[in-house]
Amino acid sequence: METTPGQLLRDARRRRGVSQARLAIRAGTTQSAISRIERDRVSPTVETLHELLHLLGEDLVLAVSERDAGIDRSMVRERFRSTPAQRVEYGRAFSDMVIRNSPDWRRRKTAV
Repeated sequence: METTPGQLLRDARRRRGVSQARLAIRAGTTQSAISRIERDRVSPTVETLHELLHLLGEDLVLAVSERDAGIDRSMVRERFRSTPAQRVEYGRAFSDMVIRNSPDWRRRKTAV
C-alpha cells in the first residue's frame, strides 16, 4: 500500500510533536487546511508538501526507478542485430504461432 501525502505529513508532524494548529501558524495557513491535507481531502502540490515538511525539520525525498515491464532486453538487442527483412520474417512467424495457438483457430481446425 502506498503512503499518501496526508499520511506523510501527519506522521512527520506527530514525530516532531507539533500540533496541526502550530504547523498552520508556521505555514501561514489554517488548522483546517492542515487537517484537510492530513485526511487526504485535498492533495497538496509537491512544493506545498515539501514546504510543510521543511517547517517540521524534515525533507521530502522523491525518487524514480525503472519499472520491470517484463521485457528481456537481451532479446531486444539481439533482434536489432537482425536485418529489417529478418525482423519482418520473425514478426510474421510469431504472429502465425499466436494464431495457431488461439482457441478460435484450434476450434476451426478440429471442426473441419
